[in-house]
Amino acid sequence: MLFKKKDKESKTKKEKKVPVMKVGTHKKTVIALWLVLIASVSFGVYKNFTAIDMHTVHEKEVTLQRIVDTNKIENFVKAFAKSYYSWSNTQESIEKRTAVINQYLTKSLQDLNVDTVRMDIPTSSTVTDVKIWEVEAAGTDDFTVVYSVDQTVTEGETSIGYTSAYMVVVHVDGDGNLVITQNPTISSIPTKSTYEPKAKESDGTVDAATTEEVTEFLETFFKLYPTATEKELAYYVSGNVLEPVNCDYVFSELVNPIFIKDGEQVNVSVSVKYLDQRTKATQISQFDLTLEKDSNWKIVG
Repeated sequence: MLFKKKDKESKTKKEKKVPVMKVGTHKKTVIALWLVLIASVSFGVYKNFTAIDMHTVHEKEVTLQRIVDTNKIENFVKAFAKSYYSWSNTQESIEKRTAVINQYLTKSLQDLNVDTVRMDIPTSSTVTDVKIWEVEAAGTDDFTVVYSVDQTVTEGETSIGYTSAYMVVVHVDGDGNLVITQNPTISSIPTKSTYEPKAKESDGTVDAATTEEVTEFLETFFKLYPTATEKELAYYVSGNVLEPVNCDYVFSELVNPIFIKDGEQVNVSVSVKYLDQRTKATQISQFDLTLEKDSNWKIVG
C-alpha cells in the first residue's frame, strides 16, 4: 500500500503543467486600445466630411479703359487758346472775344473771366501759334492739357513776341462733347535735355585697304543717291534698305566716317554733307549702314 501511494504522488507531479500567461481580447488594456483606435478613425472620417474647404480666392480687377480721341481734345484747346489770347482794346473786339471763349468754358469760368480783358488796357494781342505738349487722363472723363502760346503783344508802336505755357482741364461727356472746367493755369513745357549719346569710334578692326575701298564706294553712292532711280539704287543697295529720295542735292563730302568690322560685314556710321540747290544751304544727313562684299560692296542694312 505504501508503494502505491508514492506512485500516485509521483504521477501527479509529472502531469502538473507550467502556467502560461495568455493575452486575449478580454483584457482591459487591449479593449482600451481598440476603443482609442476606433474613436480616432471615426473622428477622422467625421472631419473629412464636415471640414470647410478653404482655398485662396484671387480677385482680378478689370478696368475698362474708355478710348477717347485726343485729337479732338487738342483741336478744342487750340481753338480756345487762339481766341483767349487774342484781343484789341476796342469794345467790339472785347465783346467778340468774350462770346467766343464762352463757347469753351463752363458757366462758372465764364463769370470768372468777365474782366480779364478790359477796354482800358493799353495792349492788343495776336496769336501766332499754339502747341499741345501733353494730354493726360485725370479721371474717367477729365483730361489735363498742357499747351504753349506764341503771341505778339503790341503797345503803342512797340510789338514784342512772347511764348507762355498753360494747363487746362477738359471734361468729355458721354456724347463726346467737351468743356473746359479749369481756367488756363500757368505751367511749364519741356526744355532741352542735357543727354549726349556716346560718340562712336573706329575700333581698328577694319584694315586700311578695306577702309579705302568702302570710302570710295560710299562717295560714289552718295553722289548718285539724291537723284537715283529705284533701278539705279538696286546696284548699290539690297532690297529696300534705302528708298529713292529725288532731291536736288549736290554731294560735297563724307564727314567723320566710323568703320567697325562685324564678321564678314562692315558697319559704317557717317555724316554726308550736301549742298541744297533750292535753298543754297548745306544739308547734313547722318546714316548708320551695314555693308557686305560679294563681287562688289553693297549696302545690306
